[in-house]
Amino acid sequence: MDRVKHQLEELDVSQLQILFESQVYNLNNGIIYFPIRHHSPVCSYHMLQLIEAYKPDSILIEGPESGNPFISVLADEATLPPVSMYYTYETEDDRAACYYPMLRYSPEYVALREASRLGIPAQFIDLDYYHFSMEEKSEQREISIQDETLLAGSDFIDRLCQKTNCRSFDELWEKVFEIGGLEKSTQEFVQDVFTYCTLSRMCYTTERLSRSGDLAREAHMRTCIDKASRKYDRVLVITGGFHTYGLLDLKLSTNQNKAVPDSMSSSPKDSVHQQMYPMVYTFAEADRLNGYASGMPYVNYYDMIWSQLLRQKNTAYNKTAVDLLSQLTRKLREGHEHVSTSDAIEAYSMIQGLATLRGKREGGVYELMDAALASFVKGELTLATEKPLQELQRLLTGDVIGSVAPNSFSIPIVEDFKARCAVSKLHLRTTGQHKKVLDLYAKPEHRQLSQLFQCITYLVPEFAKRQSGPDWIAQRDMNLVRETWIYNYSSRIEARLIENSLYGGTIQEAATRKMAEHMQDIPDHHSGELAKSMLQALLMGLQDTAKQLYDQVRSALRKDGNFLSLCGSLHILDRIHQHRRLLGLSEDSHLPELVAEAYNNAVDKLLQLSKTNPDEHKAIIQGLKLLAMLAESSEERYQDETFRAHLNELLADHRLPAQLEGVCLAISSGLGDRSREEIVNRARGYIRGTPEQMRQTAHYLQGVFAVARDAFLYEDQLLSELNYMIEQLDHDEFIVMIPELRLAFTYFTPMETALIADRVASLHQVQAEEMSKPGVDEQMLFQAKAWDDAIRKEFEAWKLI
Repeated sequence: MDRVKHQLEELDVSQLQILFESQVYNLNNGIIYFPIRHHSPVCSYHMLQLIEAYKPDSILIEGPESGNPFISVLADEATLPPVSMYYTYETEDDRAACYYPMLRYSPEYVALREASRLGIPAQFIDLDYYHFSMEEKSEQREISIQDETLLAGSDFIDRLCQKTNCRSFDELWEKVFEIGGLEKSTQEFVQDVFTYCTLSRMCYTTERLSRSGDLAREAHMRTCIDKASRKYDRVLVITGGFHTYGLLDLKLSTNQNKAVPDSMSSSPKDSVHQQMYPMVYTFAEADRLNGYASGMPYVNYYDMIWSQLLRQKNTAYNKTAVDLLSQLTRKLREGHEHVSTSDAIEAYSMIQGLATLRGKREGGVYELMDAALASFVKGELTLATEKPLQELQRLLTGDVIGSVAPNSFSIPIVEDFKARCAVSKLHLRTTGQHKKVLDLYAKPEHRQLSQLFQCITYLVPEFAKRQSGPDWIAQRDMNLVRETWIYNYSSRIEARLIENSLYGGTIQEAATRKMAEHMQDIPDHHSGELAKSMLQALLMGLQDTAKQLYDQVRSALRKDGNFLSLCGSLHILDRIHQHRRLLGLSEDSHLPELVAEAYNNAVDKLLQLSKTNPDEHKAIIQGLKLLAMLAESSEERYQDETFRAHLNELLADHRLPAQLEGVCLAISSGLGDRSREEIVNRARGYIRGTPEQMRQTAHYLQGVFAVARDAFLYEDQLLSELNYMIEQLDHDEFIVMIPELRLAFTYFTPMETALIADRVASLHQVQAEEMSKPGVDEQMLFQAKAWDDAIRKEFEAWKLI
C-alpha cells in the first residue's frame, strides 16, 4: 500500500474533482468522456441518459479500428447478442487471436445501437491487438481485448475490498455501482466511476502501463479524439474507466500520459497479416469466471437486470431474484431434489436481510448465492449436496448463443457449416452438450450426417466427439450398428472454422484440401498412414479424394519394407474392400489390386520375423493371423504358395522366437502342411530340453494358443507334457514361470477353462470339484504334520503300530 499512498500524495484527490468538472463531464464542452466497466448494465443505463442530455454529433468507442467496417452489422436489428469481433494476426515469428465480445447490455453495443437509431456516426478508436500485444501476453493465445486485470487487481481495490468487507472486486462493484448507481444522478455516477478507476490506475508505474500496451492505446485514442473534435462540435468518448485519465489533457505532475516509447509505436514492425470477422458469441464465454478477465461475471443474471431496467423497474434486483429463485426451484424439482416453496420464500427473505446488513438498497447476485446456500443446501456443503449451487451457477451464466445479421463479411465455410447443420437439425442456438444417435446401416441420411460429423471434427476436433459406435480407424467396436455423437457449439468453434477457411469455402472443400496437405507430410514409404488417410476420407464422404490416393498408396506399398506397416495397410484395405458399398465406393478393379499388392508385399517380408523385438510380437501375431485368414479364403489372388513356403522356412530357422514359432506352426498345421503331432513334439523339446529352453515353453504355448486352442483342448499328449513340466519344476522356477503361463491360458474362454480343469482332474484321478477348492494354509499343514508325528509316537509307545 506504500505505492498507493505515494501516488495519492502526488495526485491530490481534490484535483480529480476539478479535472472531472472541467474535462470529463461538462455538458458545455465539445468533448465529454464517459468511463465504463465492460458489460456493466448500470453504465449502459446512465449512458443512454447522457446521450439524451448531451445530444452528441459523434460517438467514439473503445474498440479496434479494423472493426469499423462492421459497425453497421453489429448495430443491425437482425444481430442478436452475444456477438463478437474475432481478430487474428500472423507474422513470421508470432501468431495470436483475440475476441471483442458484446452483450445486449454492454455499453459499447448499446452505444452502437443508440447511435444507429439516432443517425449519429459512431467509430472505434482503439489500436488493433497486434500493435500492443506484449511478451507477457504471448502464452495466452486467445484473449478478450477488454481485459480488466489491472483495474480489478490494483492495490487500491484490494484495500477497498478489505475496508468494505467485500469478497472481491466484482462484489464491490455491484454494491457501489450496479445497485448503488441506480440511486445517483448520471453526473454523480460518472464521477464515482472516474474517481475509482483513476485511483486504481495510480497504483501502477509508467513502465507497467507501457508493458501492458495501455499507453500506446491511449496515445492512439487521443489522436482519434483530436481528429473527431476538429470535425464535430459535440463528441462523446466511451472507453474503459481505466483509460479515461490517460486520454485527458493533463497538466498535473504525473507522467503516466507522456509520449509512448518507440518500442510501443503503433506502426507495424514487420510484415503482418491481420483479419477480423463479426461472429457469434456465448454467455458462457463472456462470463469472466470462465477464463476471460473481461467485464462482469454472471452474464445471464445481468441480462435479466438489463431487461428490468429497460422496463423502468425501480426494484430490478428484487424482481430478478424472484424470477431466478422460481427457475431454480423448478429445475431442482425436475432433478428430483427435495426443495419446497417455503425454501424459496426463506431464500428471498434472506436476500432482503443480507442486503440491509450490507448497506444495499436491494440484494444482488452475491446475496442471492448466499441465500441459496443457506436455504437450499441441506446440511454440510459436500459433493453430494452442492447440486443447488451448481444449478444456480448455470442459471446465472446462461446458455444463450448470439447470431449475426446477414452481411457481406460472412465467411463461406461458416455459412456452409450452419446451413448443413440446419438441414441436419443440429442445435446451434444454445450452449451445452447435445446428443445425436445415428443408425448407420438403416438410414442413408444418418450416414450422411455421420460423414458431416467426421468432416467437421477433422477440421475442428472440439466441435463433436463420437461417444460410441464403430471406430473404423482404431478397428474397435466394429460389431456396433449405431453411432452416438456428443456436440456443442460456441464462438471458439466458429473461430476454428474461420481459420480453416483458407482451405476452402465449404466443409467438404476445406477437408479435402487439408487432407491433401496432410498427405504431403507423410513419408512415401508409410503405407499404413496413407491407407488410414484413405479410410478417413471415405468416412468423411470424400470418395473422389480416396480414389485419388490409389496410386499414392500403391507406390508406398512397394517402398514399405516393414512387415507390421504392410499388415496394417492390408487390414485397412481389406476392410475397405469388404465394406465398399457402405463406404460409398463403386465397383472397380483398382481396390482389389491394392489389397492383393499389400498381401503379397507382407508375405514377402515374412522372413524378417526371425529378427524381431519381443515388444512387437503381439502385433506380429495379429498380422500372421490376418495373412492366414486370407490364405484360407477361396479368392484366387491369395492362392499363391509363397505364404506356405515362407512359413516352412521360418519353422526351419532356429533363431525364430518361441512365441512366433508357436504361431507359425499352428497356422501351418491349420493349412494342412504339418501334423498336430509336431506341435506336441516341439512342445516336448522345450519342456524336456535345457533349463533355458524349458523357460520358453510358456511363450511357445502362447503362440500356439493364439491360433489353435483346440490343439490343447481335445488332445491329451500336450496336456501330459505340460503336467510333466510342472511336476519337475522346483518352487522358485514355478513362481517365475506363472505369469507367462497364465498369459498363455488367457486365450481360452471360461467354458474352455472349465473343460481343461475337468481333464486335469481326470489326469490326477480326483473329482473336478476338488480342483476348485482353495489351497490349504501352510501353517495348518505344519500343525497337521506336528499332530501326525505326535500321534505316531503315542501309538508306538502303546505298541499300537
